[in-house]
Amino acid sequence: MNATVAVTTFLAAGIEVIEMVAIVVAVGSTRSWRAALVGAAGGLVVLAALITVLGTALRDVPLQPIRLVVGALLLVFGLQWLRKGVLRIAAQGWAIGQGEEHVDESDVPPDGFDWTGFVLSFKGVTLEGLEIAIIVVAVGGASGAIGSAIIGAAAAVIVLAAVGAATYRLIARIPRRALQLFVGSLLSAFGTFWAALGVGVRWPGGDLALLYLVALYACTGVVLLHFVRRWQAPPGRHDRTATSEEVR
Repeated sequence: MNATVAVTTFLAAGIEVIEMVAIVVAVGSTRSWRAALVGAAGGLVVLAALITVLGTALRDVPLQPIRLVVGALLLVFGLQWLRKGVLRIAAQGWAIGQGEEHVDESDVPPDGFDWTGFVLSFKGVTLEGLEIAIIVVAVGGASGAIGSAIIGAAAAVIVLAAVGAATYRLIARIPRRALQLFVGSLLSAFGTFWAALGVGVRWPGGDLALLYLVALYACTGVVLLHFVRRWQAPPGRHDRTATSEEVR
């Protein structure tokens, strides 16, 4: 047991696991927990098969085209959810509780299973899991301690997955419209980050770039609320407001 390798792998893999858990929880909270969990399980199965077949050859797997495809997919769906969140909040305001909110028919899967949520969760887990596997092979192989690297990565997955399982109920209490706006920002940020990596962009701060990308999309959504509310306002609303101000 090489403690240094285990801790290094735990910390390095932990960043990827946080991103993985964030995607699964986001998709489950706004779409379908069943689809998100099935997609995550499917991604782990595919990942296990790839590790079994390729082994140390994983270091030669080209990540850029995978990041580009997955990033583009997440960006498309993220922007759609961000748009829906902005329009719903602008039209009906921030709801008090998730249970009091109306869900559009377009959000309800016609066949009872949310394939969109499945695909997003599956691709997110597969990509992040592949990066974790490459970290294990790189760190463990360089130090001659693959076993310790596997233990460190497995510990990161277990610990952070448990944190996600413990906090998802708190996330579920967030009003659906607000959650949709935030999740749209989150997925758009992941999509932008990965797609840019896929074409060779190097983000300042590495994975920390996700934080300011999420903040950028979220702030943009909040700013758009102001303009959308003005566009949706009744024709004579601004005139009446001006008249009341003149009376005062």
